Amino acid sequence: MELSNPSLRQILQILQQGKSLEKKELETLENQELIEPKRADVFHITSTNVREIIRQRSLLFQSVTIDYNKFPIRDNQTLETLWKLWLPLGIKLVNKRKNLGRPLVQGILGGQGTGKTTLAKILILILDKLGYKTISISIDDIYKTYAERQLLEKEDSRLIWRGPPGTHDVSLGIETLEKLRQSENQNYDNLIPIPRFNKSLFNGAGDRIEPEMVSKVDIVLFEGWFVGVRPIPEENFDFAPPPIITEADQKFARDMNEKLIEYLPLWEKLDSLIVLYPTDYRFSKQWRKQAEQQMIASGKSGMSDDEIEKFVDYFWQALHPELFIKPLIKNSELVDLVIEINSDHSLGNIYHPNY
Repeated sequence: MELSNPSLRQILQILQQGKSLEKKELETLENQELIEPKRADVFHITSTNVREIIRQRSLLFQSVTIDYNKFPIRDNQTLETLWKLWLPLGIKLVNKRKNLGRPLVQGILGGQGTGKTTLAKILILILDKLGYKTISISIDDIYKTYAERQLLEKEDSRLIWRGPPGTHDVSLGIETLEKLRQSENQNYDNLIPIPRFNKSLFNGAGDRIEPEMVSKVDIVLFEGWFVGVRPIPEENFDFAPPPIITEADQKFARDMNEKLIEYLPLWEKLDSLIVLYPTDYRFSKQWRKQAEQQMIASGKSGMSDDEIEKFVDYFWQALHPELFIKPLIKNSELVDLVIEINSDHSLGNIYHPNY
């Protein structure tokens, strides 16, 4: 029986049940793909190929949602986000991998709460269904060791938290990504060590742990809060936004900008960069507070609102989103895809920077 005015959610629930779609439902899906020209352009959807794309995506949707209980997030937006972003993005990465002829290193840039980890976990699930072995590496995984960071803090007392430029082993990151990029050319089954970091060690200061050994990786997702971010002109700090207020704040921001130069050789190992971009950067505080409140409500320890304010401000003082990320998303030479995130974590626009 056809639905009179089927919504996207209703149609996806039908697909999730393993059922076939009626003509009206298929037409609704086709129309929804074409009324968003920016997203259609990203995923190469046209009036000519939309029907075949819907057919293929429907089959993949049913295959992936068999493992719905493995999804890191399951809320009232999950199925729609899966349909509109995660599935077509997974297919796009497969095509990039095919064209590249070697393992693809996909960068994912996003601030706190934008869903970097969730995106990576979902893509690994989708790409596995498509037959592509995928691993995720966080910029956190290449932190300097606890001992090294203790020495670092003695040299620069401003580095009170791990995370800003200078707290990572950039050489380790370059070496790891290069080994992964070249692994197919070597034509051997040697295991590649992937650095991993445990944030809970040393009372939350964290330390590096035994590496994960992998082989024959097709796609690498390299994510982090400033992955791909470039140094900006010095004069941009003359009228910096809050919380860069005092002369000391400005000095810290300028020093972190200088430190970014050390990361440029690491960014050169990225084949592509996706930016998860909140429509208002201040959402990060709201999301962090919600997450911490949920942790406290479940009986776990969490930060107070005041602690969160200071914590997030610290990272904005280091690399302010308005100074570093806002101009980056307009640069089509450095960024391939921008995914806007609304305050409720729903999707905003999805587009190429040059659209």
